[in-house]
Amino acid sequence: MRFKYLILGCLLLIAGACLASDSAPVGFLEGRLRILANKEVELAEGNPPKFSAADYAECPLIILRQDDKKEIARLMADENGKYRVALPPGDYILDVQGRWPKGHVRAKPQRFTIASNQTVHVDMYVDTGIR
Repeated sequence: MRFKYLILGCLLLIAGACLASDSAPVGFLEGRLRILANKEVELAEGNPPKFSAADYAECPLIILRQDDKKEIARLMADENGKYRVALPPGDYILDVQGRWPKGHVRAKPQRFTIASNQTVHVDMYVDTGIR
């Protein structure tokens, strides 16, 4: 009988320790992915190019820790280019992973800091190289 209580007590201590380590409230990163596709010739209608969810899916975003550059999260912008993710407090870098169709993605990595219960807004600009 005592053995049962000992095991139950150990399990409760482990569960309590796990909850205590995750007690720091998270913060949020939100922003908009903007794909720049400058063209030398403007369309007759003068309408800017429209991007779809498929276009945004070609530019997955990654979040790295600033200190060791370890990837923490990967996210995709929605059909309007917007994104939002919860992160623990810390210093991070937002970057773009991979290539756009048939070419390199050109984007400047963005540094940011997450604080508990705070929202940080960081936009990411990607140059597709399409001219």
